[in-house]
Amino acid sequence: MTLDAEREAHLRAVLAAAPDAVVVIDAEGSIEEFSPSAERQFGFTAAEVLGRNIMVLMPEPYRSEHDRYMHRYLATGERRIIGIGRVVVGRRKDGSTFPLELHVGEVRTRTRHFFIGFLRDLTEAQTTRARLQELQQELLLAARLRATGQMAAALAHELNQPLAAVANYLRGVQRLLEREQADMARVREAIGLAAQQTLRAGEIIRRLRGFVARGEMDRRPERVSMLIEEASALALVGARERNLHVTLNVPSDLPPVLVERVPVEQALLNLMRNAVEAMTGTDRRDLTISATAADGQVTICIADTGPGLAPQVAVQLFQPFVTTKSDGMGIGLSICRTIVEAHGGRIWAEANPGGGTVFCLTLPVAPATDPARD
Repeated sequence: MTLDAEREAHLRAVLAAAPDAVVVIDAEGSIEEFSPSAERQFGFTAAEVLGRNIMVLMPEPYRSEHDRYMHRYLATGERRIIGIGRVVVGRRKDGSTFPLELHVGEVRTRTRHFFIGFLRDLTEAQTTRARLQELQQELLLAARLRATGQMAAALAHELNQPLAAVANYLRGVQRLLEREQADMARVREAIGLAAQQTLRAGEIIRRLRGFVARGEMDRRPERVSMLIEEASALALVGARERNLHVTLNVPSDLPPVLVERVPVEQALLNLMRNAVEAMTGTDRRDLTISATAADGQVTICIADTGPGLAPQVAVQLFQPFVTTKSDGMGIGLSICRTIVEAHGGRIWAEANPGGGTVFCLTLPVAPATDPARD
């Protein structure tokens, strides 16, 4: 066996034994190697993808953007994935999507330039993580409910005094005015004191709101596609088993938004999960996530083909303790509204023309001074 043949056999053995998928592409994006683990992950055989562009393993909009990213890197050397690693969304042969962790290495020789991708299917890991997050949220909710009870008690106690004083002053004014010759000086004094106590009640509410508020958020420019990608990677775990058809309409040229990443992704994740759960038991399960920009804001919409909302629920949907779920507490959408409005945006729901519901939210566009994080 020649040295080259021995190296080739060694490489094949390494690829066959690798637990994670290994995909090698050239500088044009064409697939040169496709390991057995990659075959199992994506459902393609190596013969079906060798020589094809790596985009065959990507859903939209990443499929359309990949070549542009590749050309930009080759021209500028600006790294967004290479040597960094991140969670992305992959596309199987049957069209279903799944979350995966991607690490890319670059190799240059005197005659060749190629990239090696190591891909780990996160479906099981994300399922475990999702359950842990659910447990954490349940504990957090219980803590919040206890805090809410304590806050309600404190609020009632502190407001009792100024409101009782207002009632006493107004009853006094009423008695004064019932006299034939009312002492208008005393009436004016009592009304003034009642007004002072009313202002005091308002100040108590403002102080308590300030006590529970987080204060200033750590807002930074963020790419909309990244926010949606990271939220959907977790929300769409099990999409294949649920027979979901997911469409992403997220243009690559959207301006970055000025947000705190984690709570906004939490809001998007909650809306996506709600959409997925709404389609449980329906024959048609189409989830469409889209984003547009206009008037200094980016609008993100999540549309499902579920049964839709009853009119009596739709009018108070974002109020606390209003829910369409038999086992829900009606907190999630209220929290989503709080997060969105804290960023200066708004959130609403409307009927999907094709049947189902569309949830939309707006986020402010970031100033053009700082680059968005990948």
